[in-house]
Amino acid sequence: MGDHKDLTNASAAEKIKDLAEDIKTCMFCTYNGDKLNSRPMSAQKIDDEGNLWFLSDKTSEKNEEILQNPKVELFFSEPQNQFLTIHGHATISYDRDLIKELFTPIVKVWMPEGSDDPNLSVIKVVPKEGYYWNNKHNRIVAMAKMTTAFVTGQTMDDGIEGNLKL
Repeated sequence: MGDHKDLTNASAAEKIKDLAEDIKTCMFCTYNGDKLNSRPMSAQKIDDEGNLWFLSDKTSEKNEEILQNPKVELFFSEPQNQFLTIHGHATISYDRDLIKELFTPIVKVWMPEGSDDPNLSVIKVVPKEGYYWNNKHNRIVAMAKMTTAFVTGQTMDDGIEGNLKL
């Protein structure tokens, strides 16, 4: 097993920002009653407090579910290198200035009217807690260690993981 290091407050927010910006896409999960619904989404922004900002269609199922239950789960994964789970609460905003700030050309694939699309909304996820795991070293060193562990039959000890509390 690797090292264990729990992080709180600013350190937890920094870890969220670091991992989420690097991995980029997560499974964004909302609740419909007790059923967990998941879909891939990319955060448009992660601020210094660890809050994650997404653009969404205000008529979407996810927006409807957030209005009924603001509890959300985010799962980021870059296999064999980085993982991040966030448990938080979501709010929805229709602030046009914020939408224009977060809008990027790739979003036009889903929202063809652009940043002026009247159905665009912003989802802000405020993390409450989570869990992370990543390698201590870069990918090349991690892959070399994995290969060595596989060839020698030994366990690779290159991870660091811990709880996140904000």
